[in-house]
Amino acid sequence: MDTISVPKQSFSAMKDVFNPNGHDPHHFLGLHKDGQQAVIRLWRPGAAEIFLEVQGQVVAANRVSDQGVFELPVPQSLGPMDYRVYHASGLLAHDPYVFLPTLGDIDQFLFNKGVHYELYKALGASVCVHQGITGTKFAVWAPNAKSVGLVGDFNHWDGRINPMRSLGGSGIWELFVPGVGQWEKYKFEIRTQHGYVCLKSDPFGNFFEMRPSNSSVVSDVNRFQWSDSKWIERRRNADLNRPINIYEMHIGSWRHYGREFPNYREVAHDLAAYCRTMGFTHVELLPVMEHPLDESWGYQVTGFFAVTSRYGTPEDFQYFVDHLHQEGIGVILDWVPAHFPTDDYSLIRFDGTALFEHEDPRQGIHPHWYTAIFNYGRPEVSNFLIASALFWFDKMHIDGLRVDAVASLLYLDYGRKEGEWIPNRYGGNYNLEAIEFIKHLNSIVHQRFPGALMIAEESSAFTGVSHPDGLGFDLKWNMGWMNDTLRYFSKDPIYRRHHQNDLTFSLLYAFSERFLSVLSHDEVVHLKRSLVDKMPGTDWQKFANLRLLYSYMMCHPGKKLIFMGGELAQWKEWDCKSTLDWYLLQYSPHLGMQEMVRDLNHLYLQRRELWVHDFEWTGYEWIDFSDADHSVISYMRKADGQYLACIHNFTPETVPNYLIKLSRVKSVREIFNSDAAKYSGSDHLNSNISLVKDAGFSITLSPLATMVFEVDFV
Repeated sequence: MDTISVPKQSFSAMKDVFNPNGHDPHHFLGLHKDGQQAVIRLWRPGAAEIFLEVQGQVVAANRVSDQGVFELPVPQSLGPMDYRVYHASGLLAHDPYVFLPTLGDIDQFLFNKGVHYELYKALGASVCVHQGITGTKFAVWAPNAKSVGLVGDFNHWDGRINPMRSLGGSGIWELFVPGVGQWEKYKFEIRTQHGYVCLKSDPFGNFFEMRPSNSSVVSDVNRFQWSDSKWIERRRNADLNRPINIYEMHIGSWRHYGREFPNYREVAHDLAAYCRTMGFTHVELLPVMEHPLDESWGYQVTGFFAVTSRYGTPEDFQYFVDHLHQEGIGVILDWVPAHFPTDDYSLIRFDGTALFEHEDPRQGIHPHWYTAIFNYGRPEVSNFLIASALFWFDKMHIDGLRVDAVASLLYLDYGRKEGEWIPNRYGGNYNLEAIEFIKHLNSIVHQRFPGALMIAEESSAFTGVSHPDGLGFDLKWNMGWMNDTLRYFSKDPIYRRHHQNDLTFSLLYAFSERFLSVLSHDEVVHLKRSLVDKMPGTDWQKFANLRLLYSYMMCHPGKKLIFMGGELAQWKEWDCKSTLDWYLLQYSPHLGMQEMVRDLNHLYLQRRELWVHDFEWTGYEWIDFSDADHSVISYMRKADGQYLACIHNFTPETVPNYLIKLSRVKSVREIFNSDAAKYSGSDHLNSNISLVKDAGFSITLSPLATMVFEVDFV
């Protein structure tokens, strides 16, 4: 390496001693000019020498301090872009300490007010061109830190080499590093006010190493070329008076692809084809945000802006969404703003203080999961979560978020005994800050992404969850219907006559919220047994009961969701470490179940009566809810002058000549029967239906079955 000699003199005469734990390293490092003198000052503790490239020539800097300060006197005319530095990794790039801040005053102001809705563009790590130079800008919020250093492969993970600059009262620290780009690993080394050093992953990181490693990885989420503009435009104009039939799934355990984890891309093709065949309108993914523990299924999130690396890169996930959109399938993600895990590399006590969480464990620790609870009253924290939600709509083009554990956000005493919680300022148990956060979240998502779905998993009787003037969600999981219905189905049919209220009670509140009827993953784990195994009776009765359950749900008011494997009548509980038992389809009862779900889904898509008036009484009318002796209920679903009569027989008895009491019936045709032979039923169908003058029509009640009839009136 050729070098040129330079005078061994110090521009600063070392009047200032560099403090690597200070707030403004740029004040000391980089190119500085004073009158007729100019000097490049570098910081490399432990190094014996540093080389620079100055106007095309390689030059050795002078080591002027045992502390690790190097200086190179240069001509006054030298500009900040006229030299480059050889970094510890061998990278030759421009000096990080000659660049202006990458965040402006407006970014900082909006963030501190809690309304920076594109915060994911300002904080974290972003590949960019800054002052004409390509590199990566790093920014992190750590207002109580004594100092913050950037560490990565590019500086051998030495937290002394790249101190970051504090942007003052905003609490943000930033650094632009030229030459660092895609796939570089990094973390933030945070020195607390008490002198402790914490090594933290990036809260805004877009990609992470595969667990158990946890470094953040620079990833440019802006490179993917989307092809779903028509889908996005249709979504923009969509309303809720449409069929919504969701296939809930866990990517890692859906199908086996010959290795520990599948890739988003390969799953996309198989899943889109399956959903189109089966008649599902959307998929809902158990959380794909980065998380440390497989067995948490993604519900303990450490990367709120990152897809998990288990299944590929952010670009792989973007391909997944894009492909499903092109095949006409929407994508909903589970999202977890209620709590976060206490892994020491993540959000917990991020800058040495309770930054994202509450200090008091009565507010800051979740008693069920021993996880940390966000401080929703802090503007920057609520902004972090709102920006996370917006990130998935903006950069990943998703169609909806199912917000997990909303009840735990709403109530200060959720899961706590007396004395274990702190009342709000009015003495009540509502978490007022969390309620405002939810309203803010829903309003800004709908404003920025028309047609996006915000869905609440909310299990309490809180009023107005899905009301525009309430919490503002589009849909609420109907947990009451699910619990009552599964309790009813668990009964031996001989006793069901005494529990008719479990079926009819849901209609007392069915239109008080915009409900989504669910048979979710939570019902088929933790020794609760699979859905088919929950059913009473012989094997034949178990399958018949499950067919009845699915078809009853499809006829009931509300949008629909079932968890993967249920359509196969899988015997075993769901296990995130294995895949679905697809081999069961070689057996007729399981194949029949899948065929019934497929036919039922397509019937649902075709018949407006089953969805156009889901949230109002105009689409529903009882025929008879009082026939407990036969364990039968009957009602009509209706829209635009068309009528479907839905009859459910909850006993294994075949009942001939059963009268459906309707006046002015002109004609009747059975269009679905869950007891059909092709579904492995007993094939007691209604091909010939007798009209009873001025009384209705007479049918055969199929055993443990749903019968749907198209009815015309005079």
